[in-house]
Amino acid sequence: TKTGIALLYDEVSENAYDIRLKLTKEVLTIQKQDVVCVSGSDHSANHRTVTLRRQPVGGLGLSIKGGAEHKVPVVISKIFKDQAAEQTGMLFIGDAIIQVNGINVESATHEEVVHLLRNAGDEVTITVQYLREAPSFLKLPLGSPGPSSDHSSGTSSPLFDSGLHLNGNSTNTAPSSPSSPIANEPKYEKRWLDTLSVPLSMARISRYKTGTDKLRSNAFEVLALDGVSTGILQFYTAQESADWLRAMSTNISDLTLQNMKMANKCCSPSDQVIHMGWVNERLEGTDSSQLYKFKFLALKGSSFYIFSTPPVSTLDWVRAEKVYNLCEVLFKIHKLWLADDCWLQANLYLGIHQDFDLEDQRPYCFSVMVGHGKSHYFNVELGSELAMWEKSFQRAIFLEVQRTGSKTYMCSWQGDTLCFTVDFALGFTCFDSKTKNVLWRFKFSQLKGSSDDGKTRVKLLFQNLDTKQIETKELEFQDLTAVLHCIHSFIAAKVASVDPVFIDSQSIARKYMYSN
Repeated sequence: TKTGIALLYDEVSENAYDIRLKLTKEVLTIQKQDVVCVSGSDHSANHRTVTLRRQPVGGLGLSIKGGAEHKVPVVISKIFKDQAAEQTGMLFIGDAIIQVNGINVESATHEEVVHLLRNAGDEVTITVQYLREAPSFLKLPLGSPGPSSDHSSGTSSPLFDSGLHLNGNSTNTAPSSPSSPIANEPKYEKRWLDTLSVPLSMARISRYKTGTDKLRSNAFEVLALDGVSTGILQFYTAQESADWLRAMSTNISDLTLQNMKMANKCCSPSDQVIHMGWVNERLEGTDSSQLYKFKFLALKGSSFYIFSTPPVSTLDWVRAEKVYNLCEVLFKIHKLWLADDCWLQANLYLGIHQDFDLEDQRPYCFSVMVGHGKSHYFNVELGSELAMWEKSFQRAIFLEVQRTGSKTYMCSWQGDTLCFTVDFALGFTCFDSKTKNVLWRFKFSQLKGSSDDGKTRVKLLFQNLDTKQIETKELEFQDLTAVLHCIHSFIAAKVASVDPVFIDSQSIARKYMYSN
């Protein structure tokens, strides 16, 4: 369990309010301070009417801030120890003054309320209501039961803080009896109360303004599976923001892992979920301000799934927006800090150097290239998530290659219909589709390079083991990209089976994580 003070930012009013966060393994709870009745009467604590007796030394014993000119009510900003306001036991820092001696002051300016209180005589009756969402610019100390080191109390407010602990215009010079709670009157306390609970299972986090590349400063939003949002949680320092982001992400990841284990109990060994989670997908070819959209990705069995909402039952897997065979996709990391993209040695064999001309300001991005030259471009919130997706794609693809064993594609050359097979054990084989006669066969290690026209035609360069000469084989495919990705997947899986340490050494995201 983790607790701490933060701010809840309102984008409409552009104000921020003090809140308390309580994080457990499964739920994030937002708490706001309020005044509650703890004993005596059953009266509502929403409105409290209190009579203060002005004292010769200390006056009313309080200070106020705010006013209609600041678009906030006048609130009690200080209560002085052992003086009139404190002795009532019914007033608290953060109470908004509603009435003074029966006169409504909800729309009054600061000076009007000061004047009214100073000239109200020795006995002043005020009606107050605790302002649960006091804007942070008031700089009200959180007070009990807040933390010992309040963020708010150490900073001065741009608003004038009027002290009413000095004597006003008193008509009676004799000392008056101090204000004190009357027997059987209700007793009040200021407490943190739960106002919103957000389940973390399948929840998602965003540090960006909706759909844009604009990063919020020390702030993020948590959205539950059902769409309920925490609102924008703002933190006082970058370190606090990072700590809370990591803590929440860890809990969400742990719950996702539990959900995967539950889902895998209902799946065959060849159809297990390897990894799943939320990402942002960059929208291509749109003129709108919405550059990104939340997507839920899953690596399961032989397929890579893209959902708009997470699958929560076995029936939900059929409603994916897109499904691709894992052998025919290519995972690629994109970011400014990458000097060289060399996920696997197979890139060098095939000369796959497709780059994205995207002016993307987000730091943790990857693409998944699919058939017919198409691709999906994704972003995640943390470097650790990027490293996990890289590792999971490798694992899922390698498992699928080993399960599949081989894949065969129809192709043609010079008018003949042929079949091209990529086999994990044998390498590459080309045979006539009608007679099944093998035309040529090469091992993976004999592939020395390739080139293509970016459309349908590819040249594969093999070294003859006997003559050491390079032999060029040209073929045409309906979906050349899928075939090239499949060759890449099989070579990568072959390298992994022979030298797994090499594969780990090629992990771009994990290298980045360790260096930081």
